[in-house]
Amino acid sequence: MKTIEAKVCFTPATDELRFLTEGPYRAANGKLSWVAIQHGADAKVGSLNIVDLTTGENKNVPLPGRPGFAFPTSKADQYVVGMERHVAIVNVENGTVETLVDGVDSAVDNTIINDGMVYGDYLIFGCKELEFTTRKAGLYLLKPDKSLVQLANDQICSNGKAIRKEADGTLRFFDICSTSQQVVSWEIDFDAGELRNPQVVIDLTSTEVFPDGMILTPDERSLIVAIFNPGDADHGEARQYSIATGELETVWTCPASPRVTCPQLIEHEGKVALLLTTADEGMEPELRAKSKNAGCLFIGETDFDGLCDNPSYPV
Repeated sequence: MKTIEAKVCFTPATDELRFLTEGPYRAANGKLSWVAIQHGADAKVGSLNIVDLTTGENKNVPLPGRPGFAFPTSKADQYVVGMERHVAIVNVENGTVETLVDGVDSAVDNTIINDGMVYGDYLIFGCKELEFTTRKAGLYLLKPDKSLVQLANDQICSNGKAIRKEADGTLRFFDICSTSQQVVSWEIDFDAGELRNPQVVIDLTSTEVFPDGMILTPDERSLIVAIFNPGDADHGEARQYSIATGELETVWTCPASPRVTCPQLIEHEGKVALLLTTADEGMEPELRAKSKNAGCLFIGETDFDGLCDNPSYPV
């Protein structure tokens, strides 16, 4: 197993932006988008951000709710955003919000949209239950005709997602409900809107940490999982696991930032690097004082010679 220490590459300007930093995604012109899900423990709003890691300039787009995800679309100035209980198109130049789908998770209360992914013309996303206690949050498939299909209704905190095409042509969907402390995969049928044949791929139930965001490696043989550590630790981690064996292959550490939220591969200084977001969500003052890098973005070296998929959403 290899261990690599990641370095801080960007520090958000305010504590509000460092509270719950997630969703890094490659943006146009070599930039990186990310979301500040909420601007503090009691906040009901967050923002979409687009940063140039070379200059450190960050474009902040305030949003009228808490965004769980944001992805670039086929139109340069527009992002698709899952926010509260609707999916919308946000114009990053003028801040306008156009709702695509409303009333997400309307059969239950106290849930909001969290993490998601783009796959072709589809959008797959889940919700989180705000008390983190009850299995009632939904997992959804938004089809190209904007019809919404519920894939599951038993999640607590839906996080990392990935899809791999298997040798037999079936699609395997990898998903994290963080409180389960597992990465589970299913066969996914887009036409039927169904998940079948669940399998546990990574099991962290014997530990005190939680899997959060996740991506496939470029060869699609492994998963890189961000690890959210709610305890008192001097560093955070992202871990690469083999899909076939569950073996831990590589660990990236984030000094003085134990709560790692999401990974993304980017091109940096001519090489493929791992970008990691972190958060200070829920830290007691003593831990926050010593976790000086909480909420920063980190970058770590890799041996990859290519990038993983980074699709835009068609509009």
